[in-house]
Amino acid sequence: MRTYNTLIVLLLLSVTIACTPEPEERKGIFQFDDLNRNIPAFNGDSSYANVLKQLEFGPRVPGTPAHAATRDFFLNTLRARAGQRSVFTQDFTKIIYGDTLQMSNIIAAFNLEASDRIFLCAHWDTRPRADRDPDITRRNDPIPGADDGASGVAVLLEMARILAENPPPIGVDLVLFDGEDYGREGDLQYYFLGAREWAENPPVPGYRPRFGILLDMVGARDAIFPKEQYSLSYARALVDGVWEVASDIGYGNRFPDIRGAAISDDHVVVNEKLGIPTINIIHHNQGSGNSVFPEYWHTHADNADIISEETLGMIGHILTEIIYNRIR
Repeated sequence: MRTYNTLIVLLLLSVTIACTPEPEERKGIFQFDDLNRNIPAFNGDSSYANVLKQLEFGPRVPGTPAHAATRDFFLNTLRARAGQRSVFTQDFTKIIYGDTLQMSNIIAAFNLEASDRIFLCAHWDTRPRADRDPDITRRNDPIPGADDGASGVAVLLEMARILAENPPPIGVDLVLFDGEDYGREGDLQYYFLGAREWAENPPVPGYRPRFGILLDMVGARDAIFPKEQYSLSYARALVDGVWEVASDIGYGNRFPDIRGAAISDDHVVVNEKLGIPTINIIHHNQGSGNSVFPEYWHTHADNADIISEETLGMIGHILTEIIYNRIR
């Protein structure tokens, strides 16, 4: 059920969207010039604390008490930063493998009056099984999800603080997708559940931001971010623009100008179903003869020990540079 506050934010977004020009009418949509503006500092330590807070709840698997408690934490945190009227949920139910699951996408909007908008997203659920764990006796246990889930959300929660304290020059929407990682290996129909719900039943009809950036597995020490192939296929100019910004501010070694693997993720759903140019910043390798993902992926080793404040701070620095200094 939508609350009165939810209806207000949806109405405001609908009004701004009605004034937004179609993509072909927008000038410099992916042009990120250095405008010599000051940018607010992104705090990697605070982002790291956001990872630890999520881990305190335990694995955030849909249908569990930890999942429900984490949802409440996100809502309280985002409402404290964006305001009660700028945060709402998209609640939905799915029956997966015989289980009836209650899930929620969580959306926070900043600078509601702006017709020109972008969105940043991450998934907040964790995998219900450790398919790749070397200990076969633990493969049916849920993973902690420090990097695969918590890291992207941790960056967005710190971004919410910055956006609240430093009104952005463009509308920015933060979207936390649920149910991204519920499917069994090879069963893609039960992955990306929140992104599918958001795309097939848009909470704001006609929503047309300039672009979207998905953050997935963005917190590991020494993480490398090659250019993911689906992102290049859907929005090459946006990928090139973001990677150029990363290089400009000193992170070229972590954002190399190389083609990575093609990774099915929430951004594929958004591109194919909504046509919103959306790219994926995700730690992986090129997949040439080796595993595409690091050894801790989908194992119990995906815990706080692998997370780096420096990596989280780098991702946040790139995003703040784009929002506050590069977008006209």
